[in-house]
Amino acid sequence: MEESGVGIHNRVTELLGVEVPIVQAPMGWIARAQLAAAVSNAGAMGIIETSSGELDAIRDEIRKMRDLTDKPFGVNIAQLFVRDPSIAEFVVEQGVGFVTTSAGSPTRYTKQLKDAGLTVFHVVPTLSAALKAVDAGVDGLVVEGGEGGGFKNPRDVASMVLLPLVCSKLDVPVIAAGGMLCGRSMAAAFALGAEGIQMGTRMVSTAESPVHENFKQAIVDAAETDTVFLNRFHKPGLRALRTAHSENLERAADNVMQEIAGVKELYFGGDMESSIALSGQVVGRIESVAPVGEVIESIVEEFHETLQSLRSYDRS
Repeated sequence: MEESGVGIHNRVTELLGVEVPIVQAPMGWIARAQLAAAVSNAGAMGIIETSSGELDAIRDEIRKMRDLTDKPFGVNIAQLFVRDPSIAEFVVEQGVGFVTTSAGSPTRYTKQLKDAGLTVFHVVPTLSAALKAVDAGVDGLVVEGGEGGGFKNPRDVASMVLLPLVCSKLDVPVIAAGGMLCGRSMAAAFALGAEGIQMGTRMVSTAESPVHENFKQAIVDAAETDTVFLNRFHKPGLRALRTAHSENLERAADNVMQEIAGVKELYFGGDMESSIALSGQVVGRIESVAPVGEVIESIVEEFHETLQSLRSYDRS
């Protein structure tokens, strides 16, 4: 890894064509042009989601991206939620260079996407999934710890365990997800073997995020214990912000996926009890709403400061 005062240069930045190895998570309905362009313009990797299934709208969002930024950006294919069999062709047609695949088998689209010239990273929650993805030919991995928000493996593993395990077994570029927020957490992820980080909850609570202020303020007000893990006995699991509604669902034996149906009213209408506010445990460390550019700049600055501080330890 090479460092400069501005960026961080390693295999992830080379593959993605970005200045800093920070990726914005592909949250459904949220990861669209307004947010993703701000991330890309800050030198990181903005991602457009497809998990909403609204591909006509996604096509429009990608057009907007080209008006809002001349920097690289990517698209996510969330296989569990996008049932269109031509989704890979759709992504290739958009002319993007980077794609993350998730919530499904890496064997399904990797070859097709790579044959079209795209860089492919697959999201994995376990070592076995990581091994399968590398065997499928992916360029890299997003290793997602169970403390992260959103859809999860019901058998969740924390980043502190999962990340070094995967990195000790495989020599591909790894982006760490789950618990990532600041320069110190980024430095910790690098110490465990990662070469980049992905952030979701922090991006939801930025000024450019399109969600309602009620959601952003709920994140700022939350403690580190204010998330719940739902659907543990079904698939997928879900980590969400603790509300009266989600606490009731935490005790439910039935599959709670139907609760996602009202998520737009929560995200954009501000009714925090209407659905599930997908969020990670890192809510407990978010203290304010800030512009994306400031967030990314502060992460990079603190990352360099943290590495310098660690170098100062006496080895004797």
